Amino acid sequence: MKNEFVENAIKDRRSIRLFLPKNVPQDLVLRLIDAARWAPSAHNAQPWRFIVIFDPIVKRRLAEAMASDWLRDLERDGVPQEEAKRLAEESIKRFSEAPVLIIAAITMREMHKYPDRRRQRFEHLMATQSLAAAIQNLLLTAHAEGLGACWFCAPLFCQETVRRVLRIPRDVEPQALIALGYPAESPKAPPRKPIKEIAFKDYWGISL
Repeated sequence: MKNEFVENAIKDRRSIRLFLPKNVPQDLVLRLIDAARWAPSAHNAQPWRFIVIFDPIVKRRLAEAMASDWLRDLERDGVPQEEAKRLAEESIKRFSEAPVLIIAAITMREMHKYPDRRRQRFEHLMATQSLAAAIQNLLLTAHAEGLGACWFCAPLFCQETVRRVLRIPRDVEPQALIALGYPAESPKAPPRKPIKEIAFKDYWGISL
């Protein structure tokens, strides 16, 4: 039964972008963070750090600052001004109206230190992979608790801005934003690639 429960949670979870105007209790969010910290991590370094944002003023300030950076990127990409403005305004609305925002970040403080760039780059990748595992724990626990969530990678494109708004230390790197709340939509599952296209037996190209 436990295996079925886990499998169902994995398959039933959806990325939720629309939320009910209902507060999420702080103790419930703490349960999500607790689940996140039980993820596996490289060297058991537990490089993840989380900032949970409830304050509407802080959410709005962060959303506007991130949107400003994105607007400049869109314009540099040649997106028409009106379309770029519309997209930026939608992002402000999406993030500022979510009941809770969680910024997920990494620190290299407890990761291994190497003198060469190649191995140090791999350490950074391992910290990022560890954070991803923690975020998946968080998302699945949110779903099990009746919450909806969506994982956005937007902070990667404006790390300095996120640091400035949230007073994050220089050695902590924002990597993701999770919007969280009670779902106001029930999206259908997007299609998944068949197993034969993504997994092989013994050697590349041999079907399982």
